[in-house]
Amino acid sequence: MNGASREALAAARERLDALTDSTSVNATRLADELAAVTTLLDREGGLRRVLTDPAQSGEAKAELVRRLIGGQVGANTADVVTGMVRSRWSQPRDLVDALEELASVADLTAAEKSGTLDDVEDELFRFGRIVSSSTELRAALTDRKAGTPAKTELVHQLLVGRAKPVTERLVTRLVTAPRGRSLEAGLEALSKLAAERRSRAVAVVTSAVPLSEPQKRRLGAALAKLYGRAMHLNLDVDPEVVGGIRVQVGDEVINGSIADRLEDAARRMAS
Repeated sequence: MNGASREALAAARERLDALTDSTSVNATRLADELAAVTTLLDREGGLRRVLTDPAQSGEAKAELVRRLIGGQVGANTADVVTGMVRSRWSQPRDLVDALEELASVADLTAAEKSGTLDDVEDELFRFGRIVSSSTELRAALTDRKAGTPAKTELVHQLLVGRAKPVTERLVTRLVTAPRGRSLEAGLEALSKLAAERRSRAVAVVTSAVPLSEPQKRRLGAALAKLYGRAMHLNLDVDPEVVGGIRVQVGDEVINGSIADRLEDAARRMAS
């Protein structure tokens, strides 16, 4: 992707992260529904072109999406897709590629929440090695004459009891809907997404009052510098927070027990 499509995908990833950071959102269901929309738009070229037509207003395209899928997917999925069609895309195919990537990210987020992301990344890598070492298996998984049920069953037989359910879902989607990619390229792309997700650090920030956008940016930059990696902020408001702010990264907590640091941080964010 380039230009407008890269920006649109980045915005969609932010929306997806914001949704899946909530414990009330079922990331697995979101992944399945985004994958279903991907299949629809991959099949319907005319619809794909309409939803990426820059001559159409964003709201008109969003309304079309709501009419088409509103009763078939959950509200969260509909919100993600309507947000995507409001964006500008360099070419229609980029929208479908982005939807497919978001479906995979949602599944990887489910693995992250269940504490199995490291396992999934390792399983994807090992499955790729197995495929590359067996021409017979690769031929069976990529056989265009084999139907979706047969390929789904083959993946299930290969992975059941040997891999996490998330891994099986990701591999099944790749095998049954390769969308022009080689199996190796698809597995490599999934492995990269898993590695990217695993390196993403999350800071849970609870403040006495809502933080402004400049405060969020400064706090995020300070935490990224402190921990040496990009930091995503999960924000919550609790008026009874001691010292005005509490930050938790993994098992480490910065709270009112070190009031001087908190007060100093609060003063700097207020300036």
